[in-house]
Amino acid sequence: MQPVFADVDTGVDDAMALAYLLASADAELVGIASTAGNVPVDQVCVNNLGLLQLCGVGPIPVSRGSSVPLATPLRTAEDTHGPRGLGYAELPEPNPVSETGGVLTEYDAAEAWIQAAREYPGELIGLVTGPLTNFALALRLEPSLPRLLRRLVIMGGAFDYRGNTTPVSEWNISVDPEAAAEVFSVWGAAWGLDDPAHLPIILGLNLTENIAMTPSLLSRLATAADGPSSPMSVLDERGTRSTSSNALIRVLEDAMRFYFEFHYDQGEGYLAHLHDPLAAAVALDPDIVRYQQATVDVELLGTLTRGMTVADWRGHWGRQPNAHIGVEVDPVAFFDRFIERVGRFASTL
Repeated sequence: MQPVFADVDTGVDDAMALAYLLASADAELVGIASTAGNVPVDQVCVNNLGLLQLCGVGPIPVSRGSSVPLATPLRTAEDTHGPRGLGYAELPEPNPVSETGGVLTEYDAAEAWIQAAREYPGELIGLVTGPLTNFALALRLEPSLPRLLRRLVIMGGAFDYRGNTTPVSEWNISVDPEAAAEVFSVWGAAWGLDDPAHLPIILGLNLTENIAMTPSLLSRLATAADGPSSPMSVLDERGTRSTSSNALIRVLEDAMRFYFEFHYDQGEGYLAHLHDPLAAAVALDPDIVRYQQATVDVELLGTLTRGMTVADWRGHWGRQPNAHIGVEVDPVAFFDRFIERVGRFASTL
């Protein structure tokens, strides 16, 4: 089992990513950092604790991160993920005396990163599916953090591709571009990490928007758990609730329906991009994606381009590469893996 520390701003697709990790026999989720992003950080904590309670796993430590980005006011995305971050889904109230579920730590998320890395030196897989605020703060406290990690997988950015928050900026980077710039600037040659395999993996919209969940795929997931619920349709009344008899499938379907409706209103169809579950899958098995090595930086000053992730593919800057950028994935293979794992896990609850 591979120890994984997840930093999330839970969010619909973050919840799907956590479900994937919990469902994977080759993963041990050793901690969760809550990041302000899709919703405020206290709501992220509630969502993480409630999801762990629902899944009956743990106890797994959940840490509260910074309530604001490094240098700018917080923006949240309730229009995308719902007022509490999980669409129409209802999670159980966390039980603080339960032997399973999550446990809110007294230390913050930056310290949680450091403690986990020290507990599993050279083994820990770091996964960030929200803004990079917590990780940047952890780097300030422990500059040798990259050396302690086995690998780091980041969902963020858009490389030679349109943004989803501004014309050029992806959401996670846009929320805290200073944190992203800080993380990318300190990784690489400055650490003495001469092994290219140790560079962080970055999955941008150019890759993750290939992973489109649809009602038919969601029906496959329900069938893999306990049996089909009523298939979703764009013709359904908004807010229609899941009919699944499985508690986890009900939550995922109710969350995904809101996500489908958002994407439909954006003119993208009755579907939803599963950015974060792909990152979770890559954290456990990097070989499911093809990469290209490059130097990545973040634009901070541009009037029109703030938050843009820029990849120097050809070495114009004269700086060593600091990232493996995901450029190709097989969506069919991903969804086969996701449905098999999460469906089997849901059937045991």
